[in-house]
Amino acid sequence: MRTISSVLGSLARVVSTSLMLLFAVTTLHAQDVKEGEKIFKSKCTSCHAIDRKVVGPALKGIPETKDEAWLIKWIRNSQALIASGDAEAIKIFEEYNKSVMTSFTDLSDDQIKSVLAYITDASKEKPKDAATGGAAAKDDNASTFMILGLIAVVVLAVVVIVVLNRVIRTLENVIAKNQAAIEAQQEPEDNQRFVKFAKAFVKNKKLVGFTVLMLVALLSVAGWKTMWNVGVHEGYKPVQPIKFSHQIHAGVNKIECQYCHGGAFKSKNASIPSANVCMNCHNTVTASEHYDGEISPEIAKIYRALDWDPETRTYGDNPKPIQWVRIHNLPDFAYFNHSQHVVVAGVECQTCHGPIQNMEEVYQYSPLTMKWCVDCHKKTDIKSDNKYYEDLIKAHERIKKGEKMTAAMIGGLECGKCHY
Repeated sequence: MRTISSVLGSLARVVSTSLMLLFAVTTLHAQDVKEGEKIFKSKCTSCHAIDRKVVGPALKGIPETKDEAWLIKWIRNSQALIASGDAEAIKIFEEYNKSVMTSFTDLSDDQIKSVLAYITDASKEKPKDAATGGAAAKDDNASTFMILGLIAVVVLAVVVIVVLNRVIRTLENVIAKNQAAIEAQQEPEDNQRFVKFAKAFVKNKKLVGFTVLMLVALLSVAGWKTMWNVGVHEGYKPVQPIKFSHQIHAGVNKIECQYCHGGAFKSKNASIPSANVCMNCHNTVTASEHYDGEISPEIAKIYRALDWDPETRTYGDNPKPIQWVRIHNLPDFAYFNHSQHVVVAGVECQTCHGPIQNMEEVYQYSPLTMKWCVDCHKKTDIKSDNKYYEDLIKAHERIKKGEKMTAAMIGGLECGKCHY
C-alpha cells in the first residue's frame, strides 16, 4: 500500500510540474501589465480612471494616440515639459484650468511603459467569459509540440492512476473482510471485560461516591463560569449596514483614529463620524478599479445615505442616517470618559480595542468587565505631566495657604459629575 501511494504521489508531482511549465509560458507576457497595474493603483487612481473623467481626463486610448517618448516626459514631470515650451503640453495644461499634475520623478522609463501597457490592456473590451478566471486563454507563443507532449503526459498519468486505484480498492476490500473477521472474534472478549469492570465499579461504594462528587464539582464550576460571563460580550461582531474595513483605513492607509473619532480627545464618547467625514476622501475615491469601472457597492451606500449624485457631484434633499450597530456597550451605571483616558492618561486606542488596524470587521476585543478595568488601574502608572495634575497641585497649594476653595474650582460644575 505504501509503495502504491508513493507511485501515485510521484505521478501527481509530474502532472503538477508539467502544468506549472505550461502556465509559466502563458503568464510571462502579462508581467509588465501587472507591474503597471500595481503602480497605477498606488499612484494614479486618486485623479484618473480608465473610462471616465475624475479629476483628470479618462485615459482610455491615450497610449495609442500619443507618442510614447512624449508621454514618458509628461508623466515624469509635466511642469518641466510645459516650461520647455512644448505646445501639446501647454495646450493640455490650459485645457484643464492649469491644474498641476503630480510629478513622478521616482519612476523609471520601464515602469512608466508598464503603466502605459496596463492602460492599453485595461482599455480593451474584456470577453464575456472573463469571470471564469481566464482558464480558456491561449498563448500564441506556446509551442504546439510542448502542449501535445504535456497532454500526453497527463493522459498517461490519468490512465495509470485509474488502474492503480482499481488495484488499491481490491486490496482494501480484502483487508476489510479480514479485519471484520478478526473484530468478530475479539468482540465477545471486549464485552466480557466491560461487564466485569462495570460490576467491580458498582460494588466499590467509595469509588462511586468520589465519581459523583467530581461530577457535581465539575457541573458547579461550569455553571458558575457560565453565570459569571452573563452580559460579557467579548468577541461580539455584529453585521454593520456598511462593510467598513478598519484594516484598509487604519492599517493600510494609516489614517489616525482621531481623524474619524474626534470625540475621544475632547468628550466622554469617542463618537461615530458623520458621513460627511467619509466624503472628505470618497468624493473622489470610488474603488472602481476593483469593480470593472463601477463604484464600489459599499461606497455607493454612503452616496445614497447623503443623497449625493456622483455624476453631477451635487447633494439632494433626502439624506438618511446610516444605522450603525453599537459594539462596545457599557452598563448605564458605569461611567467611562474617553478624553480622560486618551488625553490625561495617554492610553492607546489598541489597549482597550485591540489591534484595530488589523480588523476587517470590528469586534469587541476586551471583556470590559469591572475586574478588567480594576486590573488595568492597578498596573498603569500615573503620568503627572499634564494640565489635570498641574491644576490639582495648585489646588492643594491654595488649601495649604488657607485660601478659599470651592467644588466648582476643582471641576465640580462639569456635567459628567452628575449626569452620565
